[in-house]
Amino acid sequence: MSGRAIRVLNVAEKPSVAKSVAEILSGRGGGGMRVRDGRSRYNRVFEFEYMIRNQRCFMAMTSVTGHLMELDFEERYKKWHSCDPEALYQAPVRKFVPQDKLDIRRTLEEEARKCEWLVLWLDCDREGENIAYEVIEVCTSAKSNLNIYRAHFSALIEREIHEAAQNLVRPNKLFADAVDARQEIDLRIGASFTRFQTMLLKDAFIIDLGEERNLVLSYGPCQFPTLGFIVERYWEIQAHEPEEFWTVNCSHTSEEGTASFTWLRGHLFDYASAIVIYEMCTEEPTATVINVKNHEKFKYPPHPLNTIELQKRASRYYRMSSEHTMKVAEELYQAGFISYPRTETDNFSPNTDLAGIVRDQVEHPVWGPYAQRLLDPDARLWRNPSNGGHDDKAHPPIHPTKFSTGQSNWTQDHAKLYELVVRHFLACVSQPAVGAETTVEIDIAGEQFQANGRAIIAKNYLDVYRFDSWGGSLLPTYTVGQQFIPTSLTLDSGVTRPPPLLSEADLLSCMDKAGIGTDATMHDHIKKLLDRCYATKDANTRFSPTNLGEALVMGYDDMGYELWKPYLRSMMEADMRAVSMGTKTKSQVLEICLQQMKACFLDARTNKAKLLDAMQLFFQRSNRPQGGDVNQGAVVRPCGACCESDMALKRTPNGSLMVGCMSYPLCRNVVWLPGSISEASVTNNICPTCTPGPVFMIQFKFHRLEIPPNYDVDHLGCIGGCDTILRELTEMCGRGPRNSAGTGRGQGGRETPRSTTSGTHSRLLSCKNCNQPGHSFDDCPSRFVNPRMPQSTNSNNGRYSDQLPCRQCGGPCVQRTANTENNRGRKFYKCQSENCGFFIWEDNILDNATGQGVGRACGRGARTVTASRSGRGRGRARGQRSANSDGVTFVTATGEPVSGRCYICGDPSHFANTCPERVRVDA
Repeated sequence: MSGRAIRVLNVAEKPSVAKSVAEILSGRGGGGMRVRDGRSRYNRVFEFEYMIRNQRCFMAMTSVTGHLMELDFEERYKKWHSCDPEALYQAPVRKFVPQDKLDIRRTLEEEARKCEWLVLWLDCDREGENIAYEVIEVCTSAKSNLNIYRAHFSALIEREIHEAAQNLVRPNKLFADAVDARQEIDLRIGASFTRFQTMLLKDAFIIDLGEERNLVLSYGPCQFPTLGFIVERYWEIQAHEPEEFWTVNCSHTSEEGTASFTWLRGHLFDYASAIVIYEMCTEEPTATVINVKNHEKFKYPPHPLNTIELQKRASRYYRMSSEHTMKVAEELYQAGFISYPRTETDNFSPNTDLAGIVRDQVEHPVWGPYAQRLLDPDARLWRNPSNGGHDDKAHPPIHPTKFSTGQSNWTQDHAKLYELVVRHFLACVSQPAVGAETTVEIDIAGEQFQANGRAIIAKNYLDVYRFDSWGGSLLPTYTVGQQFIPTSLTLDSGVTRPPPLLSEADLLSCMDKAGIGTDATMHDHIKKLLDRCYATKDANTRFSPTNLGEALVMGYDDMGYELWKPYLRSMMEADMRAVSMGTKTKSQVLEICLQQMKACFLDARTNKAKLLDAMQLFFQRSNRPQGGDVNQGAVVRPCGACCESDMALKRTPNGSLMVGCMSYPLCRNVVWLPGSISEASVTNNICPTCTPGPVFMIQFKFHRLEIPPNYDVDHLGCIGGCDTILRELTEMCGRGPRNSAGTGRGQGGRETPRSTTSGTHSRLLSCKNCNQPGHSFDDCPSRFVNPRMPQSTNSNNGRYSDQLPCRQCGGPCVQRTANTENNRGRKFYKCQSENCGFFIWEDNILDNATGQGVGRACGRGARTVTASRSGRGRGRARGQRSANSDGVTFVTATGEPVSGRCYICGDPSHFANTCPERVRVDA
């Protein structure tokens, strides 16, 4: 025995498991147990002493709450409109501890620094192994030389926990890699298709699900094949055409009872043939017994219980949903009454003490007597359980671990599920039911008929497994050669019927057979279909697709890509198993799976019209403007105004295109694009000139009739200020809603295109401000006051006249004096038009005219930016327009002039949300 106690950090998957394990181990350690708080109030630390293979250990037991880390894209790709969904197949991903689990991480780091060993008490499946490596990463970052072990257990009972503590093993990196691969594949595929579907369909159709503003049309590589099973069965039912058939039925009643004979032909669909055969039988109705078979028949008990069977049987016997079944089973496991409920294994190890498990149930008032009979050798009821052929090498089949007649805190569902687990276990170690089955065959006019009867000789496992039945009826005694006249001989008609809708047990069977999901996740995929309104479940637990679910499957089916079929996901799950066994590497599986799914994604996007056509069969088109072929939300460049967010390609409600800051309305930086654009798509090409970068170039497609003939309809352009062609087209075609002069077409009327000569674009229109040709209103020199012009002697101390042309609408401005605390006495110019919100500080006019730069015009909060060629700029007045040397203009993010003034202090230089007086009042 070692004299020095080593410090051991033990980590369980849940707080309740940590407490149970600590209570069991501390009871044997003899030193009692001390409890203290960790950084997280839900994850306490239990301290006690314990002996591990003659080594004295000071144990600190704490916990996580499931996965400690999340996998997500790097910040640049996380927002929906941050990039083309195609980019998500290569976008960098990272694992990190989310904000709500930082306290758990701190606890692990602090405890790890004080310890020499790390023992992981996580669930013993692939998911638990992945969580184990998340804990390892956090703990080894605090102390790199920890000695790391893994405890394998399947039930929270003393025997299992002590055995696990004395037989520690090393964690399995292959299991963790398999989960990492699955997480990354699901993240990339799910995010790309979900963004694609939602952005394509959400605004195109009126989809009333009660929360349309937050509607997400999600896609999951397991979720969609699960939906496919439901839709396929529904289509099978819809396509079924009832067909009439005819059959001949015969019965015979004697003193011993009645026997019903069925026609061995089954039925005929041709009425004429059926009537001919029936008439032959009625003309010679004497029946002759041609065969009598008596044989022993066995009905075997079920295989040991795994997760899928637990969910299926709970659904079939109790109508419990798979999700609720797993929730109740997890609670029974954590309380120590059943073994770990997530297992694929359906055969017991030879080392399992099966008799001991039965012995625990002898005292039960209902099934206790049956358990006693099982243990009695003279009863000959015991039978070693059959082998179901599945073994996940992690957990045994689900079985009872503690006796109970019902706890005070149990609900009815807890009692039902515990009863199912116990009765199932007792049944699987029992002899099969035995019956005597009799088959009688008769001949009438050359047609054969058959009757079956059964008598149960020994019920055996049926005595305890009340969920199974083995019906049958006794037949009268017949001998070969015996003849009789049938009591009834009829020609009956019927119609073929379609199969029923899939029940939850049926759906779980389909998923299990196709390898969709795992035993621990199948119920989650089913729940997701219901949550996303892709399917509904009736009172009989049978599933039907909604219009939305059917439309999505139909759209992909019309494309010719069976994304709703199980084949792709089944192959992926097989690859995950290969990673866990070491026959394939994580990188190999990622590369192959993502290549396949990226190809499907690109094809689906190319054929998106099929998805739109399918949706149109079920939903009404909306009047909301569509982005068309504009990949809205794709990031173009960093915002030079707020320096905190990105600027993205967007389309306004009236259809105009712009590149605006994604922090709107906090930042209103925007670049309006020519109104003649029909399509726009952000590319991966980066402008080598414009800064701050990267500035991604945009592939434009223009309306042919709206641009001069010597311009190409396709143009790869840059909005950073270096693109002269884009600048010229913007000037000629207008910027959508910015034009308030009433010319052009509708809102945002565009200026008439200017003619071109010999490739040089002359400005032939007259300026609206000064009526002089050769320049536009934005570039009119008269709009800027010359500081060297004669000074007047009015109230502005002779520096300027009291009127100034409005830079927004061209009308006259009047001079006013601010009366706010921050700007009291400071003079500004304001447009007299009620529909124009333009104003500018007097001292900013001087700065602008003398080339000293542009100052802030509206105090805090409102930032609208003028960009130089380098992309940098400073704040300007809210709603103010400004043309830089490159002709690129920034206005408010909506493109509309902002009118009005602060309703608190009356100052037009800001609005109430940034008013200093409001700040003072709120404080």
